[in-house]
Amino acid sequence: VYGGALILIRFTRPKFAARFADVCCGLHHPLRGTSYFLGTDWKTLQPDQRNAMRGRIGRVFTTGNWIEHLSLTENILIPQLHHTRRSVDHLRDEAAALAEMFGLPGLPSGLPGDFVRGDLQRAACVRAFLGMPWLILLEEPTAGMGSNFRFALIHVIRRFRDRGAAVIWMTGQDRVWNDSSIPAAYRYR
Repeated sequence: VYGGALILIRFTRPKFAARFADVCCGLHHPLRGTSYFLGTDWKTLQPDQRNAMRGRIGRVFTTGNWIEHLSLTENILIPQLHHTRRSVDHLRDEAAALAEMFGLPGLPSGLPGDFVRGDLQRAACVRAFLGMPWLILLEEPTAGMGSNFRFALIHVIRRFRDRGAAVIWMTGQDRVWNDSSIPAAYRYR
């Protein structure tokens, strides 16, 4: 997948999408072939190098992946606080702007258990796009969401693609797969 590309992949089961995303992140190795990120084979990297490279990948997980005792704001910011030296204030401002693009009134501050699924999906997208990732992996990012959210997501994807980010959108939903407004360069099953 080249910078600026959007690939739509249809999976029959969510666990396949999650496994594929894990391979893209170097968390698992493919049964055949090789998985590269930024021109480097994941298998050739030391664990600390792999972790550093993952800092350039944004991801919406099939199932939330929230740390329940941390606020949603902390959950959103923590990957960038770990992988960059950017100030908390700068990250908060960027996250708040993304939150508004995804239909949230601002950066959510309560615990994950205090939010409905739709707001958690929006927050997951904020976390995935925060920090100018080079690769964005979206596992069912519109699950349980209406078409207005899908349009907002497509708008944000376009902005990040224009900056050179590659996006892999994984879905099992017919309405997403058949949506011609999703500007995918390639569609795979």
